[in-house]
Amino acid sequence: MSDGQMFATLKRARRVWAVGAIHADAERLARLHDGLARDFRQGDRLVYLGNMIGHGRPVIETIDELLYFRRLLLARSGVMACDLAYLRGSQEEMWDKLLQLHLAVNPAEVLRWMFEHGIAPGLEAYGSSGETALARARAGASQLARWTNEIRAAMQANPGHVELFSALRRAAYTEDGGLLFVHAGINRDEPLTAQGDALWWGGNDFDQAQDAPYGDFTRVVRGFDPRREGYRITEFGATLDGGCGFGGKLIAACFSPGGRLLDRIEA
Repeated sequence: MSDGQMFATLKRARRVWAVGAIHADAERLARLHDGLARDFRQGDRLVYLGNMIGHGRPVIETIDELLYFRRLLLARSGVMACDLAYLRGSQEEMWDKLLQLHLAVNPAEVLRWMFEHGIAPGLEAYGSSGETALARARAGASQLARWTNEIRAAMQANPGHVELFSALRRAAYTEDGGLLFVHAGINRDEPLTAQGDALWWGGNDFDQAQDAPYGDFTRVVRGFDPRREGYRITEFGATLDGGCGFGGKLIAACFSPGGRLLDRIEA
């Protein structure tokens, strides 16, 4: 996989908007998009920081809203597809693994772990259930493969859903290397090209990234805090998790390419 497939490069950005974890709260996302539509300027870039789905039930509505707003921005003069980036969060990473579940050694055990971490509403949105998944897992790899194909078919029946999931990137950064956008965390001992699960599950080490620079980046911005300690901005980092999907707010923050916080929208 090339760097271009793993990472999104935000070129010639005058400002960058970043949206925190949504967790399938379609109503808050629509309200946030209303504010972004008013404040989005020529030269702005937009990054969704993962966990667009998970926990909340309106999965279809959330993805449809993301696609609708994408079309709305692309209809504006000067806005290009590469100006928008969508990051893979822990929820999207689980969904990817779910569609490969027939390859797992202990699929029923993996499923139960996924249910504990919020994937069940996605199954229901695409016409299945946890009970069906477990039954197929117990029936063997052949039945499980047939079931994952049914989920893929259900996604394909919703225009743009498969394409959006296929476009997810591990991280995004500005062309000048000033801003780095991740989902939950980074491994400070590894270069960006070697980052793996730490991007999705390594959030507990993020405080170190906020107290000192990571590489040559001026600021590292993440959208999900597994400890749910809320929105915060430090000298070298930013956490935009307002608790959306768990009764809290959805937050979008706007940064200069040099890392300065310029604006914030909440819904």
